[in-house]
Amino acid sequence: SAQKAIAHGADQAYLVNNALLSSYQPELHLAALSHICRQAGPSIILIARTDTGRELAPRLAVRLGVGLAQDCLGVSIDPDSKRMIAHRPVYGGNAMATVVCTSTPQIASIRPKTYEPLEADSFRQGKTISLDISLDLSMARVKFVERVDEESAEVQLETARIVVAGGRGLGGPDPFKNLEVIAKLLGAGIGASRAAVDVGWVPPPWQIGLTGQTITPDLYITVAISGASQHMA
Repeated sequence: SAQKAIAHGADQAYLVNNALLSSYQPELHLAALSHICRQAGPSIILIARTDTGRELAPRLAVRLGVGLAQDCLGVSIDPDSKRMIAHRPVYGGNAMATVVCTSTPQIASIRPKTYEPLEADSFRQGKTISLDISLDLSMARVKFVERVDEESAEVQLETARIVVAGGRGLGGPDPFKNLEVIAKLLGAGIGASRAAVDVGWVPPPWQIGLTGQTITPDLYITVAISGASQHMA
């Protein structure tokens, strides 16, 4: 909500009240976001590289006619030019690239967990701007069919301080049951490499890596994972 954004540090929040935005529809959310950006005229736009952010960030960049610094681990401001400097992994995480957006607005998508969130301050004051944006269901190119909720693990992988994960070297789904026992004893989250997920040994929410969950544990125990750069990082 707008008030939640203000409590976490925003000075100004834009609020679009439209029933069509109650469930995520890429084209509708993109239209609303594009309208806000054109009205607000920001020089820098930061978007979290979540499942929705991965879709919206490149589409928004195209709508605004600018480039995008994708999957950044950090951003800073050049003291001389006052332009945004973005730092992003390349070659599967084996090297870091420093890039600068040459057009305005400058857009970067930030990998989750790279910054610690500010503590919420419920007494913090800010300005909320309500916008009435014309949206029509015909704008949507996909249709929401159904939502299927899976039973979540005892410890959420994305927030776990200890993670136990297995890979293709385990040879099948049965050894993962042993890893689940270990994870439960340690109070840890349970995860897997992409290879183990692709062959169907474990469910997709377990996947860790560039195409899966980004984790920031204090202890990461991997069993039969080859040591790919994603897991080393």
